[in-house]
Amino acid sequence: MAASEKLYYKIGEIAEILNINTSVLRFWETQFESLSPSKTRTGQRLYSSRDFERIKEIYRLLYVQKLTIAGAKNRLSLNRKAKTTAESDPAELLQSVCYELRELRKLIE
Repeated sequence: MAASEKLYYKIGEIAEILNINTSVLRFWETQFESLSPSKTRTGQRLYSSRDFERIKEIYRLLYVQKLTIAGAKNRLSLNRKAKTTAESDPAELLQSVCYELRELRKLIE
């Protein structure tokens, strides 16, 4: 772990790093089940470094790749399935890659 990398981030810190509003992060919590920050006694959200990585991935999907919320959810679930499949069966991994390529083709057309 790098010296500058923190274990926990406050919602304002993440919003400032990504240049988005804190309300966007609170909305994403309702839309993406994988985001579940812990809260302090005063109600301040604390995101773990793992949560921060998920947020950066969601940001990339929504703002860089211009996917919808539904598309980002779909892509995240495909990525999770691909990670578990890669560890288990190469044939299933190939199927998921083919599916992903078909989805990309639909986006291009």
